[in-house]
Amino acid sequence: MSVTKPYISTLLFLILIFSGCIKNDLPYPRIQQNITAISAVGESRAALIDSSGFSGTLYLDEIVDVSAVKFSEFSVSEGGTADPDLSEGVYDLSKPLVVNLTRYQTYQWLIRAVQNIERYFTIEGQIGETTVDAIGRRIIVNVPESSDLSRLNVTSIKLGPAGITTLSPDIVTGIYDFSRPVRIDVTAHGITEEWTIYVEKTELLVSTDTADAWSQVIWAYGSCPSDMKGGFQYRRADEEEWQDVPADLVTQTEGSFSCYIPHLTPLTEYVVRAISGDELGNEINVKTQGTALIPDGDFDQWWLKNGKIWCPWNEDGEQYWDTGNTGAATLGQSNVVPTDHTPTGSGQAAELNTKFVGIGIIGKLAAGSIYTGTFQKVDGTNGILDFGRPWTLRPTRLKGYYQYKTAEINYSSSEYKDLIGRPDSCHIYVALTDWTAPFEIRTNPNNRQLFDKNMPSIIAYGELVYSGTMDNYQEFEIKLDYRSTSRVPSYIQITCAASKYGDFFTGGAGAVLYVDQLSFDYDY
Repeated sequence: MSVTKPYISTLLFLILIFSGCIKNDLPYPRIQQNITAISAVGESRAALIDSSGFSGTLYLDEIVDVSAVKFSEFSVSEGGTADPDLSEGVYDLSKPLVVNLTRYQTYQWLIRAVQNIERYFTIEGQIGETTVDAIGRRIIVNVPESSDLSRLNVTSIKLGPAGITTLSPDIVTGIYDFSRPVRIDVTAHGITEEWTIYVEKTELLVSTDTADAWSQVIWAYGSCPSDMKGGFQYRRADEEEWQDVPADLVTQTEGSFSCYIPHLTPLTEYVVRAISGDELGNEINVKTQGTALIPDGDFDQWWLKNGKIWCPWNEDGEQYWDTGNTGAATLGQSNVVPTDHTPTGSGQAAELNTKFVGIGIIGKLAAGSIYTGTFQKVDGTNGILDFGRPWTLRPTRLKGYYQYKTAEINYSSSEYKDLIGRPDSCHIYVALTDWTAPFEIRTNPNNRQLFDKNMPSIIAYGELVYSGTMDNYQEFEIKLDYRSTSRVPSYIQITCAASKYGDFFTGGAGAVLYVDQLSFDYDY
């Protein structure tokens, strides 16, 4: 029996009706959308992208109009869209800008601008540094009690971006009356702000402003009239005799001066005071910090996990260091291993190898590295790491031994194609930070987040970069450059890598770095 056309039409109609009732319960994939590159016209340094905090920070030159910022580069994760699309138009970054990135779901990002405008105002004979209160729009200057406020000599003034700022009244260098607060209009980019200049008398000629005690060093800060020379004295709290700080350790700028006092005893109370001629400043009591060794800095403790992942700590001990071996072992073997090739001929050291891991052409470059932190997990052929270990002391140098054999760079990411054929470089660096938690590192280009030595959270930083081949171990010292002597760190980060750009899968297969006997100095 043949099937009639009306029957076929009815069947198709019913199929269409019922197919319309079928519910698609399959969820859309959740793929985090990130800003992968961002820069603006008039940047003072590279922008900082925080894909874990969904934020981007731009650092702008002081002459940039922050209310009309034009972006020179803007890209997001592949397949994603941005609203607004910052590659077009100009944007007001005087307050955080919300950017929504969408692919299946929407992720809200905040773009912020940091613009440090240099402002200063000085008067001849003033005591200490001028207080520039950008939020309250105030300038405060202290002068000696004997000063004639109606005739003070302004020696320098800058209250806005260079070359585009006008003042009303137009104060320049010379004699002015500051017997009353002086209000001044400061105009730039068509915006006028009212500032007030206050000049105040003080009876105290010499002041010990602050003292920051480290383990074996104290940093002291003082103020005095700008036409006087400042210095410092110190003593142990349990002693009577004062010691003069050598003049070559004192730095003075106008009426402010500072010094560092080295060769002190840890965990000891000291008294510090500023001096200028016969004038003595107030006394400040401080106590130095202790010292500590770098845990497992000799790299003598190792164990083999799952028969192929070398771990730089005792199997039953506390982990302080980690490597990328977990990631390398997914496609091959560990590329950071223990070795009995040491600078002393005893114990063990860490051998860091850069090699291609995989089968045939399927795989990627794995740069050997060891760092304070934890390898969290593998993300495809990439890694997610936690950087940093708790630390509150302020050392002055990282010391140790290293030996390096370079290799020609033969693998690179798109960012570093120009390095192909050049000798690879090892990289050892140390940073003190005020992170509130370990810093997450992600090497996946789609949501990459790497360590940046210019992050605001960095208190002190030092590094060693070397490209060449050494016959034997050499001792090294890396001085920590502090950006603040008063900020107390919460985390420390030490990283040793056989290839400087290994985070970008760029380096020379065959490069080898040996490191051993890491320790800290706490003195100058």
